[in-house]
Amino acid sequence: MLLNMAKAEIKGGKNYPKIRGIVNLRQTGKGVLITAKIYNLPTTIGNCNKRIFGFHIHEGNSCTGNKEYEFANTLSHYNPGNCNHPHHAGDLPPLFENKGFAYMNFLTDRITLKEVIGKAVVIHSMPDDFTSQPSGNSEEKIACGIIKR
Repeated sequence: MLLNMAKAEIKGGKNYPKIRGIVNLRQTGKGVLITAKIYNLPTTIGNCNKRIFGFHIHEGNSCTGNKEYEFANTLSHYNPGNCNHPHHAGDLPPLFENKGFAYMNFLTDRITLKEVIGKAVVIHSMPDDFTSQPSGNSEEKIACGIIKR
């Protein structure tokens, strides 16, 4: 892979084992372009009930955890500037489920590719409210991947 690119292979946890996807990150002159393609997300029936999922880069470097919290070692949102939520460097736009699939393309200058190599990308069961401290009330961590070159 090129030096200005990295990716995280997303895998669902024990309650959501079918979730799979790829998050590609590419350093550009304007920031990091993040492209996510996620499959087999939980769905709901009806046009007015489509699921929305929180999506973040976390400080941890492992998708492991403990009995109580499967992805506990992902730690908190990546926040090297010690900013209030929603200004964490790791705060990303939510993923909107579309028949179990989500696609997102986002350019951010809050991070550089170099600083997030080895960090966790996490999908949460609920959308981030971009208000509640410290993590936007985005609930359970349901899928995870580690950013690698």
